[in-house]
Amino acid sequence: MTTQDGGGDRELVDAAAEVARTRCRGENHTVAAAARAADGRIVTAVNAYHFTGGPCAELVLIGTAAAQGVHELETIVAVGDRDRGVIPPCGRCRQVLLDYYPAIRVLVAAAGRTRPVPVADLLPESYIWADHQPTTD
Repeated sequence: MTTQDGGGDRELVDAAAEVARTRCRGENHTVAAAARAADGRIVTAVNAYHFTGGPCAELVLIGTAAAQGVHELETIVAVGDRDRGVIPPCGRCRQVLLDYYPAIRVLVAAAGRTRPVPVADLLPESYIWADHQPTTD
C-alpha cells in the first residue's frame, strides 16, 4: 500500500482500501473508489465488471454520490483489490470527472506516495462538453 501525504487524503485512501479489501471479491469487483464531498462526507463504491463492459469504480461513485444527495465532490481516489494500492483513473473516467467536477482533485501515486492532482492536469488539451457546463444566469 502506498503512503499518504495528508491526513484527509489518507482517510480517503483508507476508506477505498477497506472497501477493496472487504467488498472486492472475484472478477466482478476489483477496484474501489472513495471521494470526499464538499460537506465532508465520504462516498465509496466499487466497479461493476461485466464481459460487455462495465463502469469503473469512479463512475459508480458518481452515481452513488448523486443517489445520496452529494452533488459536489472535492477529491477522489481509486484503490485496487489484492493490495494493489492507489491506481490512476482511466481516460474515460478522467473525462467524466472533468465534465462533472472540473475542480476535483484526483489522488495519484508515485514513488510510494500519493499526491492530489487537479483532474484537468490529468487530461491536458481535453474536450469540453459544452452542453454539460453550468449556466451563469
